[in-house]
Amino acid sequence: MTTPPDPSSPASPAAGAASAAGGPAVSGAPVAAPSGGAGPSRAQLDALLDLRTGPRLAPLTDFARALVHARPRDPELVGATVGALLELVEGCAGTSRQRLDLGEALGLLGDPRLRLPSDPDYWVDVEFEDGHRVAVGRHMVTNAEFSAWVRAGGYDDDAAWSDAGRAWRDSGAPRWDELSADPEVAHLVVPNQPAAGLTWFEAEAYARAMGGRMLTSDERRWLVRGRDKRPYPWGAPFGDGNANTREEALGRPCAVGLFTADRSPEGVTDLAGNMGEWLSDLGGEGRQMLHPGSWARPSMAAWAKALEMADPDTRSADMGFRICRG
Repeated sequence: MTTPPDPSSPASPAAGAASAAGGPAVSGAPVAAPSGGAGPSRAQLDALLDLRTGPRLAPLTDFARALVHARPRDPELVGATVGALLELVEGCAGTSRQRLDLGEALGLLGDPRLRLPSDPDYWVDVEFEDGHRVAVGRHMVTNAEFSAWVRAGGYDDDAAWSDAGRAWRDSGAPRWDELSADPEVAHLVVPNQPAAGLTWFEAEAYARAMGGRMLTSDERRWLVRGRDKRPYPWGAPFGDGNANTREEALGRPCAVGLFTADRSPEGVTDLAGNMGEWLSDLGGEGRQMLHPGSWARPSMAAWAKALEMADPDTRSADMGFRICRG
């Protein structure tokens, strides 16, 4: 079983496959440096932390963006800034657009929420209706996580690939890491966002390498609905600001777990929106099942029972995956 390096590292991962999202992953002008050409300072951060939450959001995000590019970087200042960003993210502060920017800045500085499958708190224990228990990934597999596996030689690990997966891998079709090397798309991927544009074969190989699999459609439906038969993780109605779907008009994925309503009672995140999810079920004519709820799709694609099929070699800018064990 392959164990990739720490995914919370702020080092840039291999970028995801070509995305339909427009514009850079991090936008906006950096915070102005103090006179004399010095970079971001603790005094600047302390001044920002004295502001009320609303007025603090934009300048703190700009400060974090400037810190991403500062050289050298003070580790203590980075830690304090990450803590300030995380407090706002977990407190669900600001508009969806402001939270998107906060999450991207957090991802580029090093999101401490990210875990590996080897970490116990990567998993959430879920008991399903028939009594069987499954350890489910709290978040969808992130860019940082998948990229670390690629760097560790995941594509060359024959044991991770099924017969069909190896046939696809060896066919000469472009790999995710090759596509993501394109400078035109590299800036679209942020370490703490779900890995996008992966084929089902690549998702299956990663899951197998981690000793797991993808959820079945029945398991995923139960995870959202539970005994209360919820149409969405938060219940009903669909409402505003609950999930990253087309209605939010963000136009791209966001950090995992950013929409705090979009999680099961057990704590599994991004079940209605943000990124569509490959499933383990085989559909008709060799196609694979998937849940379509994502940043690019409307609310009707987000409900618990929504299902679609796609060829296993399909790539889409709004498709990712999650792993489970059991």
